[in-house]
Amino acid sequence: MRIAVVGAGYVGLVAGTCFAETGHSVTIVDIDAEKVASLQKSEVPFYEPGLKDLLKRNIREKRLVFTTAIQTAMPGARVAFIAVGTPEGEDGSADVTHVMEVARQIGKNMDGPLVVVNKSTVPVGTGGEIEAAIKRETAHPVTVVSNPEFLKEGAAVEDFMRPDRVVVGTQDPQAVQLMTDLYSPFVRTGNPILFMDRTSAEMAKYTANCLLASRISFMNEIALLCDAVGADVEKVRRGVGSDARIGHAFLFPGAGFGGSCFPKDVRALMGMGRRHGIEMEIATATDRANQRQKLLLPARVKERFSKDLSGRTFAVWGLAFKPRTDDVREAPALVVIEELLAAGAVVRVYDPEAMGTARRILGERVEYCRGSYECCQGADALIVVTEWNEFRFPDFERIKQLLKQPVVFDGRNLYEPRRMSDMGFEHIGVGRRGPA
Repeated sequence: MRIAVVGAGYVGLVAGTCFAETGHSVTIVDIDAEKVASLQKSEVPFYEPGLKDLLKRNIREKRLVFTTAIQTAMPGARVAFIAVGTPEGEDGSADVTHVMEVARQIGKNMDGPLVVVNKSTVPVGTGGEIEAAIKRETAHPVTVVSNPEFLKEGAAVEDFMRPDRVVVGTQDPQAVQLMTDLYSPFVRTGNPILFMDRTSAEMAKYTANCLLASRISFMNEIALLCDAVGADVEKVRRGVGSDARIGHAFLFPGAGFGGSCFPKDVRALMGMGRRHGIEMEIATATDRANQRQKLLLPARVKERFSKDLSGRTFAVWGLAFKPRTDDVREAPALVVIEELLAAGAVVRVYDPEAMGTARRILGERVEYCRGSYECCQGADALIVVTEWNEFRFPDFERIKQLLKQPVVFDGRNLYEPRRMSDMGFEHIGVGRRGPA
């Protein structure tokens, strides 16, 4: 099948490449000429495990091509995916300007009946607006389908190739068959393709992300309460997560959540509620709790040292909002660093993948180190913000020798407090001030 994908960002590139891997002929369109030129040379513009190898193979086999010209992608296409950004507007709602422009361009350039699949995260009801915009530009039949993505950065290829479920919003029989054909290679083990109306599919995306975000914020609040009453949040988490009705996922407290989806989607849901006269109390609390949580580590640093951090140096491990990605959008580490800098501190940073993306935001206001141990050299304390695997079992004796004093602010609860104490460290975690 010939497939057009408009948008070579995270979602479009992963989806297009994975569809090509199953034998389809895929053309990915993006207006960024520099990005397209890099992709044509098999250079991935962001870090995502496994994606580069798939990209190389499918370009070599001529199943995957890239272009800046949508008019070259549309002829003969049976399906076109919209996968462009929906940045947060001033009122917190998703800005669908790019989505609607792509819809118009698809309408102008389609040359026959077409199924248009929207994978961009859009406000509920946008599918109808997309369909109307396309129909204003063409006389060819068109069906617009909602197909939200549920990819985790750092595991996106695996998530696409082996999804928990595929959500498809359409009640058109031909579109149902086409989407079944497209996704059947990925659900051979029996995980479902869930067909529903378009509006419900759009709503499912926001509901999933906001529910997961609320679990994180709730557990972060429990961690703060554990600190206050002397409980150990790790033991609490195990006690709660063992309940089959609850489970363990997204119950790990820490420095707050970030990334391109959760913060934006929570605020978008709040905005949708306001437009319909419904105050989204839980989403609002989730967002507010997360903003507070991002300030926890710098507050703990100032509590331990001083509100004025002039003359102090701190090592920060982890810049990406989560491991296995170079994405620093809304990353807690950036909030931590800005607070430390504002208090007069010198900040040294290290991340296995996100140094380049962080530098575009932080500039030269911090010291970029070539490795985790170099980062600790001469620092007053180590602050761990992102739970990269290489940070889980470091050489603690070496760290103790490199730091001015053996103080670790463990923003992801990677280390056991008792073990850290036995090794001579002062360990400050999140919700772990109780008995070890």
